Amino acid sequence: MQKSLDRKLAAIHADPYNCREFILADAKDADMALGLGAPGQSPELHAGEVRFKTLEQYREQMRLITRQGLVDIMLMSASSNYALTFGERLFADSHVTPAIRANDTTDIHLARGASYAAEAALPFRTASLDHAMCGHLDCKPEERSLGANLGLYSVTFNNDLRRDIETLERFHAFREEAERKGFRYFLEVFDPNVATGIAPETLPHYLNDMITRMLAGVAPAGRPVFLKIVYHGPRAMEELVRFDPHLVAGILGGSSGTTRDAFQLLHDAQKYGAKVALFGRKINHAENQLAFVQFLRLIVDGVIQPVDAVKAYHAVLGKLGIAPTRSLEDDLKVTEQSMSYAGGKAVTVPPTSPPAPAPAPASPAPSIVAAQPSANGNGKPSANGTANGNGWHVPSRPLVTESRPSRENEVGGRAFAVTADGRPDFGKMTPNDRLAYHRARLGLGG
Repeated sequence: MQKSLDRKLAAIHADPYNCREFILADAKDADMALGLGAPGQSPELHAGEVRFKTLEQYREQMRLITRQGLVDIMLMSASSNYALTFGERLFADSHVTPAIRANDTTDIHLARGASYAAEAALPFRTASLDHAMCGHLDCKPEERSLGANLGLYSVTFNNDLRRDIETLERFHAFREEAERKGFRYFLEVFDPNVATGIAPETLPHYLNDMITRMLAGVAPAGRPVFLKIVYHGPRAMEELVRFDPHLVAGILGGSSGTTRDAFQLLHDAQKYGAKVALFGRKINHAENQLAFVQFLRLIVDGVIQPVDAVKAYHAVLGKLGIAPTRSLEDDLKVTEQSMSYAGGKAVTVPPTSPPAPAPAPASPAPSIVAAQPSANGNGKPSANGTANGNGWHVPSRPLVTESRPSRENEVGGRAFAVTADGRPDFGKMTPNDRLAYHRARLGLGG
């Protein structure tokens, strides 16, 4: 099956200024940073107790979001990639691309009680590209297509000549190995994780210069397929995109923040030139991850604006009987967004005008089909669906925002791409198709 990532990248490069394609990734690689805390806190914890969800529960969310089909990339640790890509062949019949975190610099070594992230980042790499591609060392050429051939490589520059040169040398070695093995990568450039002496207003431009400088000496065969960077506002994003529209810019999500933070960040970054968003904690800390991802897609497809999306998301939580982490009033606020992986360095994203308090919209919120508690409560399959191993029943009907039309490949009299079982195939739809689909489904006309 053609991967939506490949189709979208081709479309972006064909017309970078006018293409409306947008790539969404779920970053579930946090076990490379947080260890046991990666999946988040367990709902079974008690006051004063630290109790985390299990690795299996974390992987179940990866399965559910992959099957939902609204993201283009599932980013995982190499061990989760082995379990899901090799062991279960989760991505074999999916347009979603599996990817691994290819290195883990010391600024994401976040063990409880550790202080590594407070020191200037050092390059480090746990993962083996061969393990990602074929599951063992020394892959044969014909085995390299069995697993993941995409990875995230991260660098952190701290305006420290010795350390930054070491970072660049390690990056050089990685690029050469990746090119020889046919492994693609996207490049994550973190903000500095220690004091640099660079003025805050200059920092975004320092990073843009470092990115373009480090890639100027790299031929197309060794360049990243896209970037993952902190969104520092319109000016920094626009100057990078204007300089080289084929250096596809993407944003990282940073800390979880409010729902408005996430939706507004996505909307604003896209408006000023970003073509990719990789959200980790923003998705993983959501009250309902499937619904949250659906609204991310609706926002980038131009179906709904951030404020209305927050209100509709709360309406969905209410329908599902899920208590929101924050009140609607608090969740509509734009707050300071902490963009470092460890959440220790605050970077203020220029906010838009705060919304005036308003009642819930009169029009109905988009209908979300989401996981519901199983009748038996123990995670066992029931007659009309499958279980995810955490006491949650996943309905057999599509895990996407839709009202089932009378003909499964038509909405409002217009045909749309569908999967073999009649679900809408968003991976094959263009942005215009997806926008028309949702408008027809919501009764908004052509």
